Amino acid sequence: MKRALVLLGMALLSGCTVGPDFAPPAAPSSKGYTPDPPPTAIPATAGLPGETLVAGAALPARWWTQFGNVGLDRLVDMALAANTDIAVADANLRQARAQAATVAGSRLPQADVEYQASRVRASRALSDPLSDPGIFLYSLHTATLNIAYPLDLFGGTRRRVESARASAEAAAFRLEAAKAAVAANTVVAAIEEAALRRKIAATEASIKASRNVLALLRVQFDAGAIGKADIAAQVAVLAQAEGSLPALVKARGHQQSALSILLGRDPGEPLPATIELDQLALPATLPVSLPSTLVRQRPDVRAAEASLHAASADVGAAIAARLPSITLSASAGGQAVRFGDMFRDGNPFWSLIGGITQPLFHGGALRNQQRAAEAALDGAKAQYRAAVLGAFGDVADALTALDADAAALAAAERADAAAAENLGYLDYQLRLGQVGSLALLNATATRVQTATALVDARAARFSDVAALYLALGGSAEPGR
Repeated sequence: MKRALVLLGMALLSGCTVGPDFAPPAAPSSKGYTPDPPPTAIPATAGLPGETLVAGAALPARWWTQFGNVGLDRLVDMALAANTDIAVADANLRQARAQAATVAGSRLPQADVEYQASRVRASRALSDPLSDPGIFLYSLHTATLNIAYPLDLFGGTRRRVESARASAEAAAFRLEAAKAAVAANTVVAAIEEAALRRKIAATEASIKASRNVLALLRVQFDAGAIGKADIAAQVAVLAQAEGSLPALVKARGHQQSALSILLGRDPGEPLPATIELDQLALPATLPVSLPSTLVRQRPDVRAAEASLHAASADVGAAIAARLPSITLSASAGGQAVRFGDMFRDGNPFWSLIGGITQPLFHGGALRNQQRAAEAALDGAKAQYRAAVLGAFGDVADALTALDADAAALAAAERADAAAAENLGYLDYQLRLGQVGSLALLNATATRVQTATALVDARAARFSDVAALYLALGGSAEPGR
């Protein structure tokens, strides 16, 4: 019997862990993000310097400081401290860690102390009429220590702990992803808000210039130099410019509200000092992480990997649920009619119980539970693959946008410079009476369009840099 107990104990202590053992997915074998090699440099334009793309360079933490604007740094820090999405992700992380600790605690023995006191009056039908009937009215005190220990023979509990810890790890990466997204969205929102203010200023300047031209044309009309058609055409141009202003003001208000929400502020509360587009600088170099590095630094990919790990452990837990389970329990205590006598003489008691349970029939629930876990594992694999492909696509889009928007900015700068020069010549000639109003009207409309396009092109160049940093997994933590 002793030998059998020893062998049984050794078997229990060396219990296996069923289910698949998780191994991180292999690093991607691809070397780039686009079929054609990306450019190694973004050319300079008349208004902005060029940038060098460095393959394999380390991704800087707090990447938004590369724009060299203290006001922008302050806005991002405020967003990271008060954004509600980050607060939700942080609460989810704390919840996941607490749940993981709860599951881990189930592997340890469970002990409970119990004390009961009762007052009992026995039935007269059971009493001896010759004895004192008062002995059938008594108090009973019971103190018990109960200990239970479920032996994790097939590792079902270990798999549940593994799954819970992997889920907590996924929540940690989601928090990191939320911080990165909030930082990037704050940068882009600040850039767009600054661009809208520039476009409003340009539109107001155009309206002012159009009013001046209209006043000049009316002088010429009074002198009989032009007809009513010229006046009507200029009035239409002025009205069109004035009509475009409310839409820009509306867009600026919307952007300011969005920025307030990112900062965790009431939209009715005044915004802190915002930035000016001309005060931003482009970083001289931009990192381009290798694909094998990208999957290790993108928090959404890491979260998908941790979820894959949790799904793998859930399969093991579902398999273990179909196998025998062993539980050991023990209790010890004392019982007496007086509190101080519970552990005297023969009043103490104890018991040791061991039990084994083998599921026989559960209506297919356990088998279907395993099938559901296996299906969830397949889904987690597909989600991880989708996260990797999405990360690669984000980097490819950012690299393409950098090159294309640099060319667009150069064209916008040339167009705006030419339109401004042409409008200046025509305005001067108009004052001398050497040009018709139609040419001036066309030049004015073109100038408004090129000025607005130039602001959009400059804003896009800065937003593209933010998009690249975010696509590479830009961290909001100084230590990463």
